[in-house]
Amino acid sequence: MSIDKTSVTPEDAHVVENPEAAAGADVAVDPRLLVRERGFAGYFDEFKRKMRAGDLGSIPVVVGLIVICVIFQSLNSAFLSAENLNNIAVAMVATGMMSVGIIFVLLLGEIDLSVGSVSGVAGALMAVLSVTHGVNEWLAVLIALAGGAAIGAMHGFFFARIGAPAFAVTLAGLLFWLGFMLQILGENGTINIDGDGVVGKLTTYYFSDVAAAYGLAIVAVALFFVSSFLDSRRREAAGIPARPLVDLVVRTAVLAIVAFAAAIMFNQYKGLPLALLLFILVLVITDFVLRRTGYGRKIFALGGSVEASRRAGINVTAVRISVFGIAGFFAAVGGLFWASKIAAANQSAGAGDLLMNVIAAAVIGGTSLFGGRGRTWNALLGVMVITSIQYGLALEGIATPVVYMVTGGVLLATVVIDSITRKTQKTAGRA
Repeated sequence: MSIDKTSVTPEDAHVVENPEAAAGADVAVDPRLLVRERGFAGYFDEFKRKMRAGDLGSIPVVVGLIVICVIFQSLNSAFLSAENLNNIAVAMVATGMMSVGIIFVLLLGEIDLSVGSVSGVAGALMAVLSVTHGVNEWLAVLIALAGGAAIGAMHGFFFARIGAPAFAVTLAGLLFWLGFMLQILGENGTINIDGDGVVGKLTTYYFSDVAAAYGLAIVAVALFFVSSFLDSRRREAAGIPARPLVDLVVRTAVLAIVAFAAAIMFNQYKGLPLALLLFILVLVITDFVLRRTGYGRKIFALGGSVEASRRAGINVTAVRISVFGIAGFFAAVGGLFWASKIAAANQSAGAGDLLMNVIAAAVIGGTSLFGGRGRTWNALLGVMVITSIQYGLALEGIATPVVYMVTGGVLLATVVIDSITRKTQKTAGRA
C-alpha cells in the first residue's frame, strides 16, 4: 500500500509500526520537502515554521533595504533618481567583488583581514607594470590577479598547513602587504592610469543601447525559468517532491518585475554599467560553484564540522588553502575596480573603512560569522545596504563620522540578529 506523502508529518517520519511492511513501501521523504507538493499553502506553513525556528533568511536585509529607500527618498527626492541609483550600482561593485571572496572564507568559519591591503597591492602592481614599465595592460591585469590569488593561498598555507590562526596570519598580511604596496608605489605614492584603458573602463563604460539592459533582463528571466523548470522535472523523474508550475511562474514573474524595473532605470541615465554586468556574472558563477559542485559542498561541510569533514575523506588542507586563494583573487579584482573608480593607484588604496565594509557587506547580506551558512548573493544585498546608506547620508550632507557610526550600528544589529537566530535554531533543534 502506498503512502500519501502529502499527509506525512514530522512525527510520522520517525515512527514505523511495521518494519517488514515498511521495507516495501515508498522511501521516506524529508517532511520539509513536502511543501513543494502542497503549493502555496505548504510554503505558508513552511514560512511560519522557519519564523518559529529563527530561520529568517534574507528577509531582514530586504526589509531593511526597503526602509532605507523609503527614509532617504522622503528626505531627498533625488535618492531614487536614475542617476543616483546608477551611481550606487557602479560604486558598490568594488566592495561587492571583495565581499564575494570574504564569503568563501566566512563559510569556513574563518576571517581574512588582509583583503584591503591585497586589493591595494593588486592595483599598485597593475599600475606599476602597465604605466611605469610599459607592460601590456592585459598582461599587467592578469599578473595582478594571479598575485592576489597567490597571496591569499600563501595565507591559507600558514593557516591550514602550519596551523597558525587565520586571524593572526591575515592581520600580519594586512600590515605586510600595506608596506609592500607603499614600497612599489615609490616616493610619489600615486600612479595615474589611462581612463580609456582596460582597467579605466571597468567603472566608466556603459552599454548605452537600450537593448543591452532589456536583453540582460530577458536573458536573466529566461535562464531562471528554464533552470528552475528543468530542476523540477529532474525531481519529478527521481520521485522527489518538486515545485508546482504555478510556483515557478510566480517566482519568474517577481524576478521579471525587478529585472525590467532595473533595466528601465538604467536606460533613463547612461545605460547598463559594465561593472554591474561583471558583478552579476561573478555572482552567478560563484553561486553555482558553491551550491552545485562537490567543491562547494566541501566548503559548507568544513564550515559545519572540520573533524567530520576530515573523517568523510575531505582534504581539509587543500580546501582551506584554495578558499583563501579565492579570497585573495577577489580582493585583487576589487582592487582593480577601485583603481578604475579613482583612475589611479595610490597610497590610500585598501585603507580606511574598506575592510570593514567588505566584511559588513557579507554579514549584513546574510552570511553567518559562525560558518556553514551563506550564499555569494548575500554580497549583493549587503553591499546595496551599505552603499545606499553612504549615498543617502551624502545627499543630506552628513559628515563622515556619522556615516561610520550608522554603518557600524547596522553591522552590530546584523551580528546580534545572527547570534539570536543561531540560539533559536539550537533551541528548535535545527543547528
